[in-house]
Amino acid sequence: MAALLGFLLLLGLCGDTVSEGPRTSADSSVDLKFEIPLVKYETQESYEAGPIDVLFQIVRLFLHLVQPNPLPEDILRKVIQKKFDLSKDYEKIIYYEIGILICAVLGLLFIILMPLVGLIFCSCRCCNKCGGEMHQRQKKNGNVLRKYFAISLLVICLLISIGIIYGFVANQHMRTHIGKTWKLSESNFKDLRTFLNTTPEVNTYGTTVDEKGFFSIGQPSGSLCSEAGCVPTELKALRESLVQANVNLTDTRQSLTHLGHNLSDVRRDLERTLTDPTCRADPAQATCEDIRGSLGLVNVSIDPDQLPSLEEQINNLTAVLRTNLSALAHQHLLFSDVKRALNSIGSSIKTVSKEIPIRDRLSVFTSYLKKAEDHIHHYLHVLEEYDSYRWLGCLVACSLLTLTAIFYSLGLLCGTYGYDRDATPTRRGCVSNTGGVFLMVGVGFSFLFCWLLMTLVVLSFVLGANVEKLVCEPYQSKKLFQVLDTPYLLKEDWKYYLSGMILDNSDIQITFEQVYSDCKENKSIYATLKLEHAYNITDRVNFTEHTGDIRRSFENMNISIKNIIKLDEAGRQNLRAFQSLELGQVDYGAVMAEMTKPPTKVSLLSYANNLEVKASNLTPGNLKNSLRSHAETLRRIHDVQVVLLQRLLSAVYQCMQELQQKTSGLGVRVQNILFFVNDTQNLVTDMITTAVQEERRKYVTMILSYFEQYLRWVKHSVTEQIAACKPVATALDSVINVFLCGYIIDPLNLFWFGIGKSTVFLLPAVIFAVKLAKYYRRMDSEDVYDDGKVDK
Repeated sequence: MAALLGFLLLLGLCGDTVSEGPRTSADSSVDLKFEIPLVKYETQESYEAGPIDVLFQIVRLFLHLVQPNPLPEDILRKVIQKKFDLSKDYEKIIYYEIGILICAVLGLLFIILMPLVGLIFCSCRCCNKCGGEMHQRQKKNGNVLRKYFAISLLVICLLISIGIIYGFVANQHMRTHIGKTWKLSESNFKDLRTFLNTTPEVNTYGTTVDEKGFFSIGQPSGSLCSEAGCVPTELKALRESLVQANVNLTDTRQSLTHLGHNLSDVRRDLERTLTDPTCRADPAQATCEDIRGSLGLVNVSIDPDQLPSLEEQINNLTAVLRTNLSALAHQHLLFSDVKRALNSIGSSIKTVSKEIPIRDRLSVFTSYLKKAEDHIHHYLHVLEEYDSYRWLGCLVACSLLTLTAIFYSLGLLCGTYGYDRDATPTRRGCVSNTGGVFLMVGVGFSFLFCWLLMTLVVLSFVLGANVEKLVCEPYQSKKLFQVLDTPYLLKEDWKYYLSGMILDNSDIQITFEQVYSDCKENKSIYATLKLEHAYNITDRVNFTEHTGDIRRSFENMNISIKNIIKLDEAGRQNLRAFQSLELGQVDYGAVMAEMTKPPTKVSLLSYANNLEVKASNLTPGNLKNSLRSHAETLRRIHDVQVVLLQRLLSAVYQCMQELQQKTSGLGVRVQNILFFVNDTQNLVTDMITTAVQEERRKYVTMILSYFEQYLRWVKHSVTEQIAACKPVATALDSVINVFLCGYIIDPLNLFWFGIGKSTVFLLPAVIFAVKLAKYYRRMDSEDVYDDGKVDK
């Protein structure tokens, strides 16, 4: 480090004395740019239901009319604190739920009265009452009444059909989106793992910038002395990196090949198992075909042959290192004080990133994340199974309503088409009579099933409306967070729960609403969780503390120049040999892209769990036992090989990234040395004393300005960029806003809204259908006047 700084000072002399050629003095303005690597996540930030969202908005408007009361925050707080007493707080519950309770009571009355009315109506008609007598009294306005009844029933049928369509659409929407839950959960867990895994890497990024950017600033294009002095060290470090990368690549290639052979054996064994005679008969046939179709996924995702070998580069670099490149620049500048001071400062900067408690705060969640993933994957299978039953039940309900509406529609169609104004009631045609019969069948279906449909509507209404009003709406308006942020709510000893859990100091105001809002804005964990109370980055990154050491070190600097810099022909040849190395031709980006892929095309644990679930649905026998055995084999392969391979892929990625950084710009630096060697060779000793003093002053000013800029960047990165917690807010949105409210509650509410509307309209449909059937059905008797003419 001391030699490097000494040559930087000499470069000022070179720049001042060289009259021709490019010049960059120590006080040149260079803009240092430090950047945090961007992290990409898979889960979408927002959820859009599509065109069906218009229907969801209609249902929400209806719920707002039924339940306009604000969120009962006091009741929720009592429930959370387990202080809720129904005998004391029932009035508040009734007041809040009054709209829902009224609708539920009306639904219960409908459930009770409709079967009772249907029974009485049936008994009455059997006694030739209530329109049961097959006799029609002629009225002068009979045609007007018939048309009125027909139009009214037609309008009601259209309204019923619209409700049925709502029910079908909502039922299918829920089933389709429940099927997307797997993808939603996988993307969220992957984003959370990426967040937890990349945060420590980003946290140490400042150290990398320190070495490659900060201590190389201010080096002029004529800095051949320092460049030549650094070449041997850099080459040795580069060779060590190449050797390590080649070892990792070889191990990875062998591991991938071994894993590919094992997975090939598993696929072959699975194919042999699927030839079992049990697979030719239902229901095992569909399961076997499903497994057979997915066998292609049981394979490695990285081709081992695509991984390059670095043997040629290592051999070329070894040949160059056999020469004595350190003899290119015979310089002996002694800066012991500066070396000690700058080494101390560099260590302090590196210590800052290690002491920031972000890694410790996040490591707690890693184990919870794994447990949550296993738990959710287990219950997703159960959810999909029960959703099939729900879908079938809702489909039956919609079909019953559809059948009733079809009977009414057929009655209207046949009755209207077959009606003859000249025919007497006892002589009506078959088509007209059939229309009347269809209408009465629709009436019978209405009485038989409307109470069952209304029961389903009431249950889904009470559930869906309460979840919408108590969870979904408060979550979007953040009132739910405000309830949770009530002091001493979740724990009586803690004023603010999050600060007590994270910082062990509940008096610091960290609220759920604030954390959620900050994470939505992609702020860092340090700022969001107010970690300055645990580790104050401002105090640690103290510019004034270090600048005094730098100034004193340069003021007390002792410079002793023992020899003049010289470069012989052998040195020139060695530099040209180094420049001709093809180290930069390795496609580092392609290799690193391969290393970011998962080792296998599908998660072996997920595939094994899926195989286990499918095997559990089969009847006991060889096929079931074999599938379970294959699942265990896949788990062993994952535990023994895949986990190790993941570490190797990460190691290769880091090695290739390091090589890419080390090889960047080496050729240009060597070319600059060769370009300026002749001019600097003769002029370096002129005016050395005066120039060194002047350049020392300029260099101190320059290095302090860059040092201050770097420290500002460190502070800004830690407080604003490192560990941006947007995946946490996205995961919470996915659970509540997307899965619960978007996938389940919205279609559930649309379902009861559509089916409920259709069921309610069955009541007027029954009345108009009974009235209209008299005009379509063939009567047993009719009104006859004395002149023998029938009044039409």
